[in-house]
Amino acid sequence: MADDFLDFRSHAPGYWPASAMDQWDDHKWQLKNRISGLTDLEPHLPLTDEERAGVLLAGNKLAMSITPHFFNLIDREDPDCPIRRQVIPRLEEAWTAPEELADPCGEDSHMPVPGLVHRYPDRVLFLVTDRCASYCRYCTRSRVVSGVGDQQLETQWEAAFEYLEKTPQVRDVLLSGGDPLLFSDAKLEKILSRLSAIPHIQFIRIGSRIPIFLPQRITPDLCAMLRKYHPLFISIHTNHPKELTSEVRDALGRLADTGIPLGNQSVLLRGVNDSAEVQRALVHKLLMCRVRPYYLYQCDLIKGSSHLRTSVSEGLEIIENLRGHTTGYAIPQFVIDGPGGGGKIPLNPDYVLSRTDGKTVLRNYEGETFEYPEPTRAPADALTALKDRSACCS
Repeated sequence: MADDFLDFRSHAPGYWPASAMDQWDDHKWQLKNRISGLTDLEPHLPLTDEERAGVLLAGNKLAMSITPHFFNLIDREDPDCPIRRQVIPRLEEAWTAPEELADPCGEDSHMPVPGLVHRYPDRVLFLVTDRCASYCRYCTRSRVVSGVGDQQLETQWEAAFEYLEKTPQVRDVLLSGGDPLLFSDAKLEKILSRLSAIPHIQFIRIGSRIPIFLPQRITPDLCAMLRKYHPLFISIHTNHPKELTSEVRDALGRLADTGIPLGNQSVLLRGVNDSAEVQRALVHKLLMCRVRPYYLYQCDLIKGSSHLRTSVSEGLEIIENLRGHTTGYAIPQFVIDGPGGGGKIPLNPDYVLSRTDGKTVLRNYEGETFEYPEPTRAPADALTALKDRSACCS
């Protein structure tokens, strides 16, 4: 199975007629032909009862939208297909577990102005849009994304820019939403140029799933524009190796050739990537695409997400099965975003067995133990003797 995951084959035209290939590489055609309702979905895919009910209820929480490119990755015969579970609503979304929250990361309470989240001292999250090319069913911002929830995203652009201009401790701005790469080149450049003109902002990051959902959007013109705003970083979002098609690989290659460092953020999801085998294939394939695995997130406590969430111990076990069994470049940091606004909290298996005044006892990935002694300071008389020896040599 892992060897199949490492295949970068294209899945076009897939569910679409061969005539669609004439426009397949046009990202505007992809957006125009998204699957966005039951009448679009049922001719292509036999739905389970849970999926059909989920689609009918989706308009009350988070819209359904799937690009043709990403839809082609769905296994028609497998109701448990890991791609399918990410983008097709299910009945379970309509049930809210008691521990789940509308705003699981506490972003609304950390907004000095609408649309700008300032939780950490030196960096901000700038929510620039509420729209995505496709909508993940576990979206952390489902309360504001897609335009069908009770809450709407309000971004006060001038107030946000003025806040950044007057807050010199901010050196890092992350553009997210929604997906900033849905903007036209011109609109995105206006934001980048305005931020780049603020002297104390040292670099800009973009969080995007466009290279995965809509790789056709990563055009040479877009890359040429982005090149002007280095240092610029892009964090993509990939959960399963099947998402890394030849089109995605080529789009990521264009970004990498532009000089943009690429990192990946995954969410640990039940039935999608909750095994060491799948995670290992994913991180290996990411490195082949010149993308560094960055974060593996424990799924946030989003309303209606209990069927997709795993236990924390499963995430730790996955990291345990990666460490020592693949290159360190391939191992993401497993994190939990502290519920209610605690920020990212890193989690690791217990490699430190004990600490005393003189040593730390450790274990490696094979379970062997090792002692690391604390530094021994050279006594003053030894240093004096060495100094005298050096004087004799001069």
